Amino acid sequence: MNWQRTVNDALVRFTGVRLQRVRAVPAGTAGGTATGAAAGGAAAPAVAAEELVRPPADPEADRLLRAPVFILSPVRSGSTLLRAVLNAHSMLHAPHELHVRRLTVGFGTGLSEKAMSALGHNRADLEHLLWDRVLHRELVRSGKSVIVDKTPANAFAFRRIAACWPDARFVFLLRHPASIATSWHEAAPDKRTPEEAALDALRYMRAVERARGALTGLTVRYEDLTADPEGETRRICDFLSVPWERGMLSYGAPEVVQKGLGDWKDKIQSGTVQRGRELPDPAAIPEALIPICRKWGYLQAGEGGDP
Repeated sequence: MNWQRTVNDALVRFTGVRLQRVRAVPAGTAGGTATGAAAGGAAAPAVAAEELVRPPADPEADRLLRAPVFILSPVRSGSTLLRAVLNAHSMLHAPHELHVRRLTVGFGTGLSEKAMSALGHNRADLEHLLWDRVLHRELVRSGKSVIVDKTPANAFAFRRIAACWPDARFVFLLRHPASIATSWHEAAPDKRTPEEAALDALRYMRAVERARGALTGLTVRYEDLTADPEGETRRICDFLSVPWERGMLSYGAPEVVQKGLGDWKDKIQSGTVQRGRELPDPAAIPEALIPICRKWGYLQAGEGGDP
C-alpha cells in the first residue's frame, strides 16, 4: 500500500472524504466548462455517459420541483438580461447562474455504493436528487411558483437536465454569433484573443444548436428582445403559461452582479432593457462562425464568404 492510499484511507475513516484524481479532457470536447483552454480555464469532463442520463424512477415521488425552466444559450448572448427581466415577474424566480450540474455525489466507501445500488440508485440518481433539492429550496425561499435557471454551461448537459426533469421547459436564446464572440473577447481580453474567443464561444453555440435539435422549446433572439422587449416578453409569458406583467420591462438592479455568476457590466445594472449593439458587417465575420451564422439566419446565402 503506497503513501497516497494510506492518506486516503485515513481521510475516509476520519472525515468520510476520499480524494480522487480527475481525468482531464481537452477543452474542445462538448462538455467544456464556462471558459475553455483557450480562455485559460481548466479542462472539462466529457459529455455525460449514458448511465448518467437517467430519468427518475418515479417522477412524482422523486422530484420536488415541477416544470422548471432552463434558458439554454451561449455565453455573452444576453441571458443575464433575460433572467433579470423574467425575475421581475411575480411568479418567476430567476436567480444568478447556479451551476447545479457541477454538483456531484461520491461514494465514501464501497459499502455505501453497494447499499445505494441495492436501492436502485447509481451516482446520477443521487446527483439528480441533489440538483432537484437545491433548486426546489431556492424556489421555496423566493415565495414564487416557477424557477428559471440560465447557466450557459447547461447547454453541454441538456440531455441530463431533460432526463432529470422530464417536465422541464426550455427557452433557447440566440444572438448574432459574431456579436457573441466580440463580447466574449471584451469580457476578458487578457485571457483570450479575438480568434480564441470566437472558437471558444462556438463550442457553446454548437451545444445550443444540438439542444434545439433534440428538445422542444421556444427560441428567442437577443436582438428581438432588445428591440421589442414587450412583444418578446409577452411571447415568453405565453410559452410559460403565466400572465404578462409590465414590471418586467423595468427590472431594476439585479441582486447579484458578479463575474462568473452572470453579466456584471454597467449595461445590465441599468435596470431597463437597452438596445443591443449594431449587427456586424458580414464581411468582418470570422470564417469559423459563418456556418452557424447561416444556420441561425444571420447570414443569407452568398454573404460572409465561402464556408
